[in-house]
Amino acid sequence: MTIHKATFFIIALLAATGRTAIAQTLTIHECLKMALSDNNKQLIKSRTKEEQMDYELKAYKSNFYPRLNLYATDCYSTASSDLTVDGGQLPIYNYSAATGTFLPNVTMNSDGTYTLNQYALFPDQTMKLKLKNIFLGGISVTQPIYMGGKITTAYEMARLGKEMTHVSTSLTHDEVIVETVEAYMLAVKGKEMIEVAQKYYTLLDELKKNVESAFSHGLKTRNDVMKVQVRQNEAELNISKAKNAYRLAKMNLCHYIGKPLTSDIDVTSEGINVMPAGITSGQAIDISNRPEYILLNQQQQMATQQVRLTRSDYLPQVVAVGSYHYANGGELAGKRLIDNGAATVGIGVKVPLFTFGESKNKIRSAKAKQTIAMTEQADLNEKMMLEQQQSLNNLDEARKEVALTSSAFTQAEENMRLSKQQYEVGYESLSDYLESQAMWQQAYAAKVEAQCQEVLSMFKYLKSVGNIKIGD
Repeated sequence: MTIHKATFFIIALLAATGRTAIAQTLTIHECLKMALSDNNKQLIKSRTKEEQMDYELKAYKSNFYPRLNLYATDCYSTASSDLTVDGGQLPIYNYSAATGTFLPNVTMNSDGTYTLNQYALFPDQTMKLKLKNIFLGGISVTQPIYMGGKITTAYEMARLGKEMTHVSTSLTHDEVIVETVEAYMLAVKGKEMIEVAQKYYTLLDELKKNVESAFSHGLKTRNDVMKVQVRQNEAELNISKAKNAYRLAKMNLCHYIGKPLTSDIDVTSEGINVMPAGITSGQAIDISNRPEYILLNQQQQMATQQVRLTRSDYLPQVVAVGSYHYANGGELAGKRLIDNGAATVGIGVKVPLFTFGESKNKIRSAKAKQTIAMTEQADLNEKMMLEQQQSLNNLDEARKEVALTSSAFTQAEENMRLSKQQYEVGYESLSDYLESQAMWQQAYAAKVEAQCQEVLSMFKYLKSVGNIKIGD
């Protein structure tokens, strides 16, 4: 589908009439700029989430590199033990020149035993073993060689997660535009409704003066005066309601643009213009540019990666390990027992052999989730197509409603003018004239409502096709 791709300014609003000296008048364009900066809380949250996922990606990337750990343990123990070595008679060796060796000075007996001719006495030896302070410290390096694809898959999932948060931020961006436009047009509508109510009240006030004057000269009855008074009271109440609605609408707009809710702002309410106009009810349906569509595709990719991650838990794993440690501690016979360092290098291999069906069932579960993701994707794609068609219908209906209400307002205005002339010459009753004024007021309000709805319908349609933009 080809739609207007240029950046466009959807609503052109002129400076508001009758602005106060202190109220800040904001155009729709200014409000959108404020909402899309760092003022809108939804966008702040989405951008912070995107930043968080960037840190997550960097953390998963570190799994490709070696792990370097420094460790140390120091403890003190009062445990001790005695070690006794039995003594005895030690033979004395004499040097034999014939053989060039040392031979024991013994006499062999006929029964195979021997008698020591010379010997040295070796007394019993008792040694004290104390643990005292024991220290063990060192440094180790661990490098994954093959983890069944777990590290690569986890990194890919983190990368997809980062892309998804970026697309999610784009979706929030579009939603904030629509919500801000809706809030702005609600404020415009509220302001216009005040003007409608005040004009209606002015008409009734002028009529009341004329009827009271005629009543004082005996040309009108007291009942006629009361009829106008009742309508004027209703108009006064409508003015109060319209002002309250406008005040609340401005507070709602401040919420979206990041201003304090009590800020004194104003909105422009003239020159409403909707662009582009080259969109018809027969427009082709295309959802490929929508952030939601892109997110669904990424979720499908994430489900595929989850199957691979689950399978990696049951594949062989190979890790290289190297370390150097130093040990110091213990005391034997008053001397340090251990005081040296050593280096070790090794490779660890883990091969799952049998898991009683756990691996098979977990992989099947992951594949079932993948199927669910595919089904949800197809379901939501169809719903988005329906939503786009509905928004296109709403836009078409809104345009027609603007044309009809504008025509109806023109007719109601002419009808009120003729009714006033007929009433002034006595050809029409006061009730008929009051009714023509009420019809004028209703037609005016309907026209304002239709114009605001047309603007909002345009933005909602552009969101449904993934092409919502604002001017610089």
